[in-house]
Amino acid sequence: MNRGATVVALYAGGFLGPFAGGVVTSMLPELGADFGVSTQVASYSLTAYLVPFAALMLFSGTLGARWGAARSVRVAYLVYVASSVLCVLASTYPVFLAARAVQGGANAFTTPLLLAAIATVTPPERLGRSLGLFASLQAAGQTSAPLLGGLAAEVNWRLAFLGVAAVAGVLAFAGLPERMRERQRTHATLRSAWRPSVLKAGWLALAGWACLGGMSVLLAVRAEDAFGLSAAERGLVLTGFGVVGLLSARPVGRAIDRIGARRAVLIGSVAGAVPVALVGTLTWLPAVVVLWASTGVAAQLVLTGVNALVLGGDGPNRAGAVSVVQSLRFTGAAVSPLAFTPLYQVTPWLGFVVPAVLVTVSAVLLLGRREVP
Repeated sequence: MNRGATVVALYAGGFLGPFAGGVVTSMLPELGADFGVSTQVASYSLTAYLVPFAALMLFSGTLGARWGAARSVRVAYLVYVASSVLCVLASTYPVFLAARAVQGGANAFTTPLLLAAIATVTPPERLGRSLGLFASLQAAGQTSAPLLGGLAAEVNWRLAFLGVAAVAGVLAFAGLPERMRERQRTHATLRSAWRPSVLKAGWLALAGWACLGGMSVLLAVRAEDAFGLSAAERGLVLTGFGVVGLLSARPVGRAIDRIGARRAVLIGSVAGAVPVALVGTLTWLPAVVVLWASTGVAAQLVLTGVNALVLGGDGPNRAGAVSVVQSLRFTGAAVSPLAFTPLYQVTPWLGFVVPAVLVTVSAVLLLGRREVP
């Protein structure tokens, strides 16, 4: 396969992971009816994907680099094909859940290695826009998954997983660029992935996603409590974050190339804290909608900027480092409702102001005086 097609496949892989993870979101009633379980139990298919995905990324990038990036990505995609076919053929819910867990585990080995591959084949002065493009495709996958999954469920929900299997098969054939195969023949170690500078970047990703994107759950609660919105109306309000994040990802990447990753994370953290605090206190719904959508831009600055911080240098284990950072990012998404919902129950505005302060203080303390390598 020619180099251009191989590079395109790198970015297509960024779409596949979030798409496959979220494709069940709008088909939960159909899944429940087919397997004879409640919709709530059917929702565990989301958890079954995300938990191994986040947990394995603590070390999957390092293991993938050690085994050989090209081989690891190809095997992971083939496992993705097999597990997606198992989702199609599953006749019981436990089998379906097990297949979803294997999907999530396979994705843990593709995402960090794809990001490291992009950093390898991209000139340093263009890294931000390349990571921005990858982030936009991740956002596109996350945003389109409920729609396309719902359309498939109108006929048969299993069709969605046939589509996922087909795409994963094509990507397995594409592999990685030759330059990536040459430069990843190193003995990567977990110690090199868990060095202090990576953990600092990981904390910024955790705090950024917990205190920005992770606030969607709390905002949905407030939208019902303060404005009496229906489920569909709440969903429409929350969609603004993802849509604006998708549209802004590439411009954000270009901005990172101009101003630098460190400054982008600092600006995104501080700028994002303002709308988060305001959506928890304002009583005019249109302002809440606009402010929440604007948070999508700040989140892209933080998350794309953190990836650029880790991948921009010539560290000994870039795949392992970005793997750790991504794992901590999704940990932030998981802990956000647990950490901030009790504050909301005490006083609603407190549930939004505390995360706004936390993300600001984290960025200023870690980035305000010196750069994270």
